Amino acid sequence: MDSQGVGMSIQCNNPQPLLQARGLVKRYGRVTALDDADFDLYPGEILAVIGDNGAGKSSLIRALSGALVPNEGEIRLDGTPVAFRSPLDAQAAGIETVYQTLALSPSLSIADNMFLGRELRRTGPLGKICRMLDRKAMQRIAREKLTELGLMTVQNINQRVETLSGGQRQGVAVARAAAFGSRVVILDEPTAALGVKESRRVLELILDVRRRGVSVVLISHNMPHVFEIADRIHIHRLGRRLTVIDPKAYTMSDAVAFMTGARAPIEVAA
Repeated sequence: MDSQGVGMSIQCNNPQPLLQARGLVKRYGRVTALDDADFDLYPGEILAVIGDNGAGKSSLIRALSGALVPNEGEIRLDGTPVAFRSPLDAQAAGIETVYQTLALSPSLSIADNMFLGRELRRTGPLGKICRMLDRKAMQRIAREKLTELGLMTVQNINQRVETLSGGQRQGVAVARAAAFGSRVVILDEPTAALGVKESRRVLELILDVRRRGVSVVLISHNMPHVFEIADRIHIHRLGRRLTVIDPKAYTMSDAVAFMTGARAPIEVAA
């Protein structure tokens, strides 16, 4: 690619980002994880976030999902400032996240993990007064979501998560986020522990989620996956957004050069 094209601004047709951050700062003692970081996610897009190890990607995502409270800066949802103090706040706003740690409870079943913190109760007095859970409904919905993901190597929906393989656990976490994320789904390395077939199913699910009008943030080191499905690529370096590129206008080598500092964009794109 002609070097004059480096840093070309990527502009979305919609002038109003769905999820936006400006000037985020997060310090851990003398270590600055986020250094005046910006972020823009537009409605109905897949935004990939890439960067070298230690670039601050995880801190950025944790701030956007309520798992981390920044020291400075502002986060806006639909143009309105929000202050997420916990992941529950973000979930209530329609933002679901699958962290690299998966945030699953190993001793609970697959169905229980799918509905952890949002259990369905039975209708009528049994649910309202006795607060009995509707386990059949939760099991049915959990199985439907796993089937959509194509991860039905799990035969028993009541199987405890601690007995599953790493790939199967990842599948449960991804299916949970896809089932409940109404506005934004954030996926942190969703295919890292999956085989080729399961990875393909996850990529197809991400595309399905976007077709339903839900925006997706994909954090990944897998460049072929990023360039295959992302609409835009946010490149994070040294705790802040370096630039945003169009995967159709740049190569994987360009992206790696930007994120490692081997090549600098002419201007920061938004």
